[in-house]
Amino acid sequence: MKLERMDDFFTLRVDEYEHHMLTIEDVAAGYIKMVQILPDGINKLLDLGCGTGLELDEIFKRFPNLSVTGIDLTPKMLEQLERKHRSRKLNLICDNYLNTDFGCKQFDAVISFETMHHFSHLQKLQVYKNIHKALCEGGVYVECDYMVETKEQENFFFAELEKLKNEQQILSESELYHYDTPTTFETQCELLNKAEFTNIQQVFKQGCTVMFIAR
Repeated sequence: MKLERMDDFFTLRVDEYEHHMLTIEDVAAGYIKMVQILPDGINKLLDLGCGTGLELDEIFKRFPNLSVTGIDLTPKMLEQLERKHRSRKLNLICDNYLNTDFGCKQFDAVISFETMHHFSHLQKLQVYKNIHKALCEGGVYVECDYMVETKEQENFFFAELEKLKNEQQILSESELYHYDTPTTFETQCELLNKAEFTNIQQVFKQGCTVMFIAR
């Protein structure tokens, strides 16, 4: 398996991305569930790894006046999102959200959909700390992602990634390469607790797709 840079991977697949995601039954159900569990009255939302905005397609049906900041690494995906939702209140940022300052007490809700399984534990922990800082009092973080059942499975994927990087002589830690490193829900909870989230509730599980809300 040849590792691809993250931005190159999604740029090459942008035209087929939405069809691919919506044909995965577990994932398609997650888009519907996410909008259902967002609390009433939210005004400002941050979407991490927003892609072409498949989750926003559903969210805007319930919150048409929502102000959304979306961050994604792939310009072509953001262009597609903007074409779909020109009339919405969108602030789109083309960047690596691992290195982005989300601000302090800026958002009523932060979401991520099928994006966190690309990162290491340390990377996730830093993102979760930034999310916690960016949420207003009483704000929520909702994550839907591909997760595994056991720690052994989790360790396997991380070991395989390191093996591939060594074989392909990828030495940089700052460049992102596309490879799935899913964790268990328990690992996610541990990381969120370290980032000072205290109320974490699993609200959806179908196949390998898990969703939780953290307050």
